[in-house]
Amino acid sequence: MKPQWMAWVLGAGLGLQAAAAEPLFSQDFSKVEPGVLPDEFLVLDGQFAVSEESGNRFVELPGAPLESFGFLFGPSQPSGVEASARIFATRSGRKFPTFGLGLNGASGYRLQVAAAKNAVELLRGDVVVASAPFAWKTGVWTQLKLALRKTGDSAFRLEGTVWPADAAAPPAPTVTFDETRVQPAGKASVWGLPFSGTPIRFDDLSVARLES
Repeated sequence: MKPQWMAWVLGAGLGLQAAAAEPLFSQDFSKVEPGVLPDEFLVLDGQFAVSEESGNRFVELPGAPLESFGFLFGPSQPSGVEASARIFATRSGRKFPTFGLGLNGASGYRLQVAAAKNAVELLRGDVVVASAPFAWKTGVWTQLKLALRKTGDSAFRLEGTVWPADAAAPPAPTVTFDETRVQPAGKASVWGLPFSGTPIRFDDLSVARLES
C-alpha cells in the first residue's frame, strides 16, 4: 500500500502535460513477492530484485559493482508515448549515484539524473543531446517522466521532467530536445549507476500512449 501523500503526488503529475490518455503498462510491485524480477521484465544487466521495507515493495539494485545496469519494461513503442518511474538513491561522502528512465529500447533515449553534476541530461544512445540544472536531494524519492511526442511529419520532441516525489510536479518539462530522426521502436527502461556504492531503488513504473 502506497502512502496517501504519494498517491496524491502521483495523481497531480497526471496533469503535467496534455496527457497520458491510454495506460499501456503499470507496476507498483505491491502484489509482487520479494525475490527475482517477474518474467514481464527484461534485465539487461545487474542483480535487480524485488525488496520490501516498511510494507512498501520496490525493485532494488545493489550498490556494487560500480557499472551501468538496467532493465526493460512495458510494450514496444516508436513515439507518442510517455514513461514514468520513481527512483531512490543516496550519496556517500563525495560519491554520487546516476540513474535514469528510458524509451525506445536499450540504446534509445534516456532521461538521466547526474547527481554529481547537479544536472538532468537527455541522451540518445550514449550521447548527451541536452541538459539542464537540477538540485538532486539524497535519500529522497525522485519522480521521472520522459515523453516522446510527434510534432510534425519528421519532427519529434523529447520532454524530460524530474522533481522530488514528495513535491508538486513542475508546470513545464525540466529539459527538452527537438529530434528529426526518431530511434527504432522499443520498450521503456530504467537505469542505475551506483557510483556512490549504495543501492538504488525503483518503483511505480508506467507507460502510457499520449494524445495526438
